[in-house]
Amino acid sequence: MRKQKHYSEVYASIQSLLTADSDWLAAMATIVSELHNAFESFDWTGFYRVVRDDHLQIGPYQGSHGCLDIPFKRGVCGAAATSKKTQLVPDVEAFPGHIACSSATKSEIVVPVLGKKGEVLAVLDIDSNVLNDFDAVDQHWLESICQLYAMRYPMRPSV
Repeated sequence: MRKQKHYSEVYASIQSLLTADSDWLAAMATIVSELHNAFESFDWTGFYRVVRDDHLQIGPYQGSHGCLDIPFKRGVCGAAATSKKTQLVPDVEAFPGHIACSSATKSEIVVPVLGKKGEVLAVLDIDSNVLNDFDAVDQHWLESICQLYAMRYPMRPSV
């Protein structure tokens, strides 16, 4: 229940911060900052933007260096972009084709950001240094945050 309340507060903060902002890049950076600083176990938090129909490129993030480019056919981010569904991975070592950007990563959740026509605009990727760190509560709130972003910034961010 504590996690639920914490996410509720983070969501309200993000919603308030984005109210007057019309810039998609600033919005992504704000979301990442709020999430990364709110949860101690989040080792890497960031967006990957769709730059071509089958390719993701790093966007705003916090944590150590991320992978710069990810094809849709690779890793957890690629799986989320291809399926248009959240990928909740309790143990990254057990995920076929996982891209190991950091050896500290134990679990991961990737949420697609979908536009008005169902197209993938970006994915929100969060890595944790704790095994099995993400659950349905994380999924619900992170999907809600991505939906909030997509409603305010419905077009694919320009490259």
